[in-house]
Amino acid sequence: MEKEINRLVKWLQDEVKKAGAKGLVFGLSGGIDSAVVAGLAKKAFPENSLGLIMPIHSNPQDEEDAKLIAEKINLKTIKIDMSKTFDQYLEDTFVSENLMAKSNIKPRLRMLSLYYYGQDLGYLVLGCSNASEFYTGYFTKYGDSGADLIPLAEFLKDQVYELARELEIPEKIIDKAPSAGLFEDQSDEKEMGFSYDDLNAFIRGEKVDEKIAEKIEKMHKRSEHKRHFAKIYKREK
Repeated sequence: MEKEINRLVKWLQDEVKKAGAKGLVFGLSGGIDSAVVAGLAKKAFPENSLGLIMPIHSNPQDEEDAKLIAEKINLKTIKIDMSKTFDQYLEDTFVSENLMAKSNIKPRLRMLSLYYYGQDLGYLVLGCSNASEFYTGYFTKYGDSGADLIPLAEFLKDQVYELARELEIPEKIIDKAPSAGLFEDQSDEKEMGFSYDDLNAFIRGEKVDEKIAEKIEKMHKRSEHKRHFAKIYKREK
């Protein structure tokens, strides 16, 4: 993983240079994925990396965990509480009874903030999704997938933990149950209906319970559109 980290850091530096940008900005949620992205960004651009802490009726512990990560790697952060913005948006539109439709407003608001700060500073936006999430579509389209660079998209969840240990991310963050933080008591594994261990094994081609395999395959097929740019109509020539 030390070699992978060195390659990732070099890749980030090269991509920022190619884009004519100055640094990197990303959401710092207090979870393992954003912690690893923060560690990589800080190594790539020690003076030009910014983590945005963006609670929206979030668990206060997530903010404390984000601060713990920032302190550990000496990362500059800015807090933007968009709870009122979220509430105002629902007031100006309507309150959907579809929990996910309503919850997915949150990562899309965060994406807006990342690009606002990114454009102002001349920074590229980093996404924090990993390969396990990409395979199942466990991310919000034009939310947390709205980014310029996604450094962890080739790493399964267990490999992200390996990167975290190599980057010396605090054990408290490594031991934390993975959660997108979209609503109260939400956790990745509870919502998906299977463990990351099963998911990673399936992606690697290893044998898992038949019902779990069917569920993973269904999620993969249903989320195919998320892994591609919007389709463009092709004119006849």
